[in-house]
Amino acid sequence: MITNADVLQAIRDHGAATYREECCGFLLGTVSTEGNVVQTIHRIENAQEENRERRFLMGPGDFLKADRAARQLGLDVVGTYHSHPDHPAQPSATDLEHATFPGFTYIIVSVQQGVPGELTTWSLAPDRSCFEPEAVRLTAET
Repeated sequence: MITNADVLQAIRDHGAATYREECCGFLLGTVSTEGNVVQTIHRIENAQEENRERRFLMGPGDFLKADRAARQLGLDVVGTYHSHPDHPAQPSATDLEHATFPGFTYIIVSVQQGVPGELTTWSLAPDRSCFEPEAVRLTAET
């Protein structure tokens, strides 16, 4: 994944703002031969009704809104992000179960006691059996 520090900070800020509950959103950008280029995020309100400190839900309508926002910017939806309050930034079994698209970038930010910390990026294996770590390349602009 290729992005800039502002995008990563926006994800960390979203995680801090919703702390004690998981935040979630979409990554907007382009696909290149070097990987997904993330230019901005599209925040979504966590639609999960229960156990929001350990689960998030983004529905089909949320994807449509993010896709519309991306198209207005000349971009595509290239992934998702969410936070893990008081847990490591490692994918859970639930994250794997609900991951939908190989080729997407999946970002997880750990928020410990309200302070965003480790941020990791992942891609879904083509057979959807696991997440594979995805390298991050920072640029001045994306």
